[in-house]
Amino acid sequence: MSKLKHKEQRLLVLFDVQNMYYSAKNMYNAKVNFGEILKKAVSGRKLVKAIAYVIKADMKDESKFHDALEGLGIEVKMKGLQTFITGTKKGDWDIGIAMDAVRMAQKVDTVVLVSGDGDFGELLLYLKSHGCRTEVIAFSKTASRILKNEADDFCDLGKDLNKYLLKTDKKPATKYKKPYKKPYKKTEKQKKLTKTTKPKRPARSKHPRTSHRPRRPARPRTDHKPKPKVVQSLPDLNKRK
Repeated sequence: MSKLKHKEQRLLVLFDVQNMYYSAKNMYNAKVNFGEILKKAVSGRKLVKAIAYVIKADMKDESKFHDALEGLGIEVKMKGLQTFITGTKKGDWDIGIAMDAVRMAQKVDTVVLVSGDGDFGELLLYLKSHGCRTEVIAFSKTASRILKNEADDFCDLGKDLNKYLLKTDKKPATKYKKPYKKPYKKTEKQKKLTKTTKPKRPARSKHPRTSHRPRRPARPRTDHKPKPKVVQSLPDLNKRK
C-alpha cells in the first residue's frame, strides 16, 4: 500500500460492467474477475459502498452473474435497453454513474472508477476539485488517455491477466484454410498424347472482322462515255415574226 492509500480512507467503488465486459471480450476473449478487482480497489481500506451498473441483455446465466456480484458485497443496479423509432438500441449508465459519484463525494475520501470510458474525464476533475482522491482501474490498451492523465492513480489490469481474467471455454474463431493439394504433374505418356492429338489452330487473318464475310463480286466495267448535257435556251420574245 502506498503512502497515499491508508487504512482510514473511506472508499467508493463504481463498476462500469458493460465497458469492462466488452474490453475483456474483444481484447482477450475472456471474462472479468470482479472479485479480484474489488480486492485490488479496496487494498485494506474502509469500503463504504461498491456499485455495479448492469444492462439487461436477456443472456444466459445473467441472473447467476448478478447473484455472484451481490455475494461479493456489490450493489447491482440494472437498466434495460432503450429502443428508438429507427430500431437502434442503446443502453449506458454514464449519467447514473456520474450522479452517484457526485452524491457520495462528501461521504468518502476516495472514488475508484472501474472503467476505461473517456467520458468520465470531467467527472474526475469535479471530484478532485471537491477534495476527493480519484483512482481508475482498467485495461490500459482500451482505456482513454484522458482518464490516465486526470486520475490520481491508474491501475493497469493488463499487467496480470491471469489474476483479473477468467478464461472461457469458447475458442476464438479461426480463419478457414483450404486443404493442401499437391500440384498435378503429367506423365511422359500423357505428354506424348497431348502433343500428337492436340489440334493445330488456324492461322489468323490480318483482318479478323471481315475474314468470315463473303466478298462481293466486282462490278463489270463499261467503256461508254457519259451523255453530254443538253442546255435548252429560252425563246427571245423581242423578235417579231
